[in-house]
Amino acid sequence: MNHEVLAIRHVHFEDLGSLELVLGERGRPVRYLDVGLGRIEAPDPVAASLMVILGGPINACDDAHYPTLVPLVSMIERRIAAGLPTLGICLGAQLIARVLGARVYAGARSEIGWAPLTLTDDGRASPVRHLDGAQTSMFHWHGDTFDLPQGATRLASTPICENQAFAWGGHVLGLQCHPEIRADRFEPWLIGNASEIGGTDGVDVLQLRADTARFGPRLEEASRAMFNEWLDQVQAKP
Repeated sequence: MNHEVLAIRHVHFEDLGSLELVLGERGRPVRYLDVGLGRIEAPDPVAASLMVILGGPINACDDAHYPTLVPLVSMIERRIAAGLPTLGICLGAQLIARVLGARVYAGARSEIGWAPLTLTDDGRASPVRHLDGAQTSMFHWHGDTFDLPQGATRLASTPICENQAFAWGGHVLGLQCHPEIRADRFEPWLIGNASEIGGTDGVDVLQLRADTARFGPRLEEASRAMFNEWLDQVQAKP
């Protein structure tokens, strides 16, 4: 295994964000695999020190329309079975939940915008404690959700989404929310999701931009602290 971080990216603006800054400070090179631009099965999923599956606007179970999902699921299965550090964000968390046998399905309604997390007791005892709603708000952008996988520990919730964060097996972390968001790189999110924003009741582009400018810097600090602690915990460091 090398020190490289393998990041599976579905759309270009949903990258590692503030978490990539942490990896840079640790001297951890990042290799992005852009889904659709290269063979999804090309990288060895157990070779990297950390694998991160990032977000995207597709359904985690829509294999018929998106053939990249089957090989990606296989990669995640191999990675988790090997006991190696694995992080899923939004779609990535949904894919991890799928691999662990949980149901992934459309939520009662979309959750787009800023809302604080409510942590469980387990969450407050984990690196996710830095993301507690008493300390920072959180950014959300999803329509689907998932059941808590068997053997997983729920770490955080919101009123709309019960399973916002979970841990599994000591080496897997799933985050339905978007702690990686950076306020200074938020505009591509608004441009890339313009159609969804316009078609979702109660979601306003001006409010999203203003809220991100207001809450984003504090979330970046909290997310960096969370990620540093989690990396130390799973020993995914040089």
